Amino acid sequence: MPFALALTVVLVLLALFQLALILGAPLGRYAWGGQHRVLPARLRVGSAVSILIYALIALIAWDRVGAIELFGEPFAEIAMWVIFGYFVLGIFLNAASRSKPERLVMVPVAVVLAVLSFFIAMGYGELASAI
Repeated sequence: MPFALALTVVLVLLALFQLALILGAPLGRYAWGGQHRVLPARLRVGSAVSILIYALIALIAWDRVGAIELFGEPFAEIAMWVIFGYFVLGIFLNAASRSKPERLVMVPVAVVLAVLSFFIAMGYGELASAI
């Protein structure tokens, strides 16, 4: 469960960051391509959707490690591999950003998320294996 906990902590921090962007914090250079200091309305909606996605990812991770039972047995395992792919893609998308601050901050964050999701997808930290 330590990988699911670590993943959740990072996702909560990202959700707080996205919430700050929604509320108008001048942190836009760290997100969404870094084109805006304060996000326009359409990107604020994207930040809100991101928060929902982060919550879903955390639930899937906790299901995968056996801490909760929300989804059918094969779903959480398959979904974690999709999530791993999503975070790997995020590494490349953040690395391609025109915004240097976004590259410097979000690439390492995406790497951490990819590594954690890989371990969870592999089944490390499952409660059943610990018993």
